[in-house]
Amino acid sequence: MLASITSALVFCFYIGVILCIGVIAFRRTNDSSDYFLGGRKLSPGVAAISAGASDMSGWTLLGLPGFAYIAGLEALWIAIGLVLGVAASWIFVAKKLRLASEKLGNAITIPMFLHARFECQKPWLKIISSLSILVFFLFYVGSGLIAGGKLFNEVFGVDYELAVYTSVVLILIYTIFGGFLAVSWTDVFQAILMLIALVCVPIMTVYTIGGTDIFHERVSNKNINLFNMFTDVNGASLTFFAIVSYLGWGLGYFGQPHVLSRFMAIKSSESVPIASKYGVIWALCCYTLAILIGLSGISFFTEELMDGEKVFIMLTDLLFHPVVAGLFLAAILAAIMSTIDSQLLVCSASLAEDLYPLIKKEISSHQKLAAGRMTVVLIAVLATLIALEPDSKILDVVSYAWAGLGASLGPVVLFSLYYKKMTEISAILSIFFGGVLVLVWDLFSGGIFSLYSLVPGFIFSSLSIILLSNMFPKKHNSQS
Repeated sequence: MLASITSALVFCFYIGVILCIGVIAFRRTNDSSDYFLGGRKLSPGVAAISAGASDMSGWTLLGLPGFAYIAGLEALWIAIGLVLGVAASWIFVAKKLRLASEKLGNAITIPMFLHARFECQKPWLKIISSLSILVFFLFYVGSGLIAGGKLFNEVFGVDYELAVYTSVVLILIYTIFGGFLAVSWTDVFQAILMLIALVCVPIMTVYTIGGTDIFHERVSNKNINLFNMFTDVNGASLTFFAIVSYLGWGLGYFGQPHVLSRFMAIKSSESVPIASKYGVIWALCCYTLAILIGLSGISFFTEELMDGEKVFIMLTDLLFHPVVAGLFLAAILAAIMSTIDSQLLVCSASLAEDLYPLIKKEISSHQKLAAGRMTVVLIAVLATLIALEPDSKILDVVSYAWAGLGASLGPVVLFSLYYKKMTEISAILSIFFGGVLVLVWDLFSGGIFSLYSLVPGFIFSSLSIILLSNMFPKKHNSQS
């Protein structure tokens, strides 16, 4: 437990800054478009860094270093897959989605965009895409609250349940009041804090133990295989399925609504090339440094940690002055909050913009804004119920949600931008097939079922789009 008054004050100062950002953004939020997309006013830098911060969550500072602490450079495969996924999403999706979403009725959510893209006469596509977002995001948000609860519990010794409640209240305050502008501005602030922490912790670790030679020697002495990305810790070569599964994480980016919303909100399509460079550099730095923190933990601790996911927390506590430690531990909270707030906002938009109007036909923009803020609370409450189980595995829950969204929405978004023959029925069924395959895949094990469920889910969903679009061709020209 980091029982320091100084660290507590630093934490409180950080929270105060975040709440101030929410209040400022609240004054600039006039309608639902401002609330859900910031009025499409994001600069390239803000859009890129916000997209990166919103998807990384606490697992970048807890989960990935923890995996690297256990598996060594094997973790690099996940980082490579994710960086490739970031680059591909910016190159193949960002510009086209920005243009198409505004052209097709100024769509501000993915379900709205898909509904307009296929000129749907009935709301089934909007309903199934919204439900996919809500179901998988409930678990995603819940995993973030678990991470927040464990952080407060570990650092301050606060009761776990109270820690979860504290996390959700803080997130709710500025998400409800500021909406997309508050979330995006906050993401940039938190992203800077995350990057500083990711840079300083491994540097300080190497300096403390006596340099890079000792760092390499200590890690090698514990297990030489930790420096080999082509073998596991036991020296066995990684299987084809293992490497494909790690790289397959990158496919998830095509279907993450909280990332796609940043593409839709960027100021103009001309800003995308600049933003893409920021986004890829950001991802490359963060994922590489996170793995370095895991390796730093191997070199620093003489005895093996019982929980590798706490390596960042423990290094920070032991190496830095309480003021700095408080800031860097706030970086973990920043990573958690930057993802949860974005996901709450996407869930809110799905209910307020996509489902609520199906029940109440006449609804003003201000009513949508109010409904959006109320549904943020509803989703947060439901996710909190999931988070109250402290023994849940954070990375397992994140992996499940990431795969579900990537397999169900990723192919639909990608094909809707490029495949002119794609039809409404193929979109509906591919979302269903992709989501169900992810749910069923993990019930089996061994052989091909050792593949990460996102990979077969994405492939099957993509093939179903091509097959069904040719089996049931469109009768009129949908908008492309």
